[in-house]
Amino acid sequence: MSCVVGDERHGSVGRFGDIPVRNLWLLMLYASDLFQEFEHAKRSIEDNLDDIPELIAEMLCCHVERRIQRNLSYGYRAKDETGNRVRGRINILQTEAHHLLAQGRVAYRFDELTVNTARNCYVRAALNKLSAIVEHKNLAHRCRTLALRLQRMGVIGDCPSRAEIFLERIGRHDAGDRLMMFAAHLAFNLALPTETPGTQPLSSPHRDIHWVRQLYEKGIAGFYKVVLGDRGWRVATGKTIHWFKEDQSAGIERILPTMRIDIVLDNLAEGRRIIIDTKFNAMLTRGWYRKETLRSNYLYQIYAYLRTQESVGDSLANNATGLLLHPSVGNDVFETVTIQGHKMVFATVDLAQNAKEIRERLLEVVGYSCSAAY
Repeated sequence: MSCVVGDERHGSVGRFGDIPVRNLWLLMLYASDLFQEFEHAKRSIEDNLDDIPELIAEMLCCHVERRIQRNLSYGYRAKDETGNRVRGRINILQTEAHHLLAQGRVAYRFDELTVNTARNCYVRAALNKLSAIVEHKNLAHRCRTLALRLQRMGVIGDCPSRAEIFLERIGRHDAGDRLMMFAAHLAFNLALPTETPGTQPLSSPHRDIHWVRQLYEKGIAGFYKVVLGDRGWRVATGKTIHWFKEDQSAGIERILPTMRIDIVLDNLAEGRRIIIDTKFNAMLTRGWYRKETLRSNYLYQIYAYLRTQESVGDSLANNATGLLLHPSVGNDVFETVTIQGHKMVFATVDLAQNAKEIRERLLEVVGYSCSAAY
């Protein structure tokens, strides 16, 4: 089904017509690898949303943990010392003022390579701030723990001023800090952008419908990585699965289509697998003899993903659940059926709702997909 981009003046996009740009912006936070496709614009901001601190805390913790795993970025900071050997440039004023030469010493300033940079100090301060305001105890503890880890790694400086942060430039070698810094900036502002022109230099999403389709898939995957990653779930995206073939002809490999799964959620401890297929169009269409019906090609697709992986040595595949997840605006679909031992869930997420309701819906469909079906 083709999609028509919504009117930019009304802050909406897509065939569904009324998806708030604020919610697309939230998806962009989760779809981290699309972050560099932002375009900067002057926007007003919307504050006092109840779920903002929790949302930003989850994002910041996730990106800080990734940076710690891959090592924090180093930088040079000016440091003043005195001694009997010169390192860097001599500070003549300090040397003369304290009569250091008479003592056989000299004051000097040098640049030290360290993790105790303005950027990392800013992030640690953001974690401390969020730990004091988020209501979720586990999330607050997570923020405090990460702030303490940064401190033990040598990030001990005071929170830098806005002017110092403004001067920070993220290069190609430390591009991984970009999202972490942006989440830290949000922690100090606790605001989300609206579509109304304003004075704040914030980010604005593209209007190309193909970009929005990609954003929806990557945003949903990013959400589950952030929220379920510390709950025992492993999230994989773009995974290619294979047909297990027998008695094949010589040319079948050339024409047999490839199966690529949008999102796979695995929980080894619970023995659960959820295969998620996302589509950016309406879940229901007009049938031959009835007003509404599921799109048959999507049903066949998720069915093939489930059945072709059975009995191949992967215990999670034998009882995997399929979840077809579409966006909607004001139209709720949440149906389930078990076909040949596999539970299938067909659900929509209303992108016109606020961030908290979207979050609850995404967790609800996964929770229901995990419920006993056999």
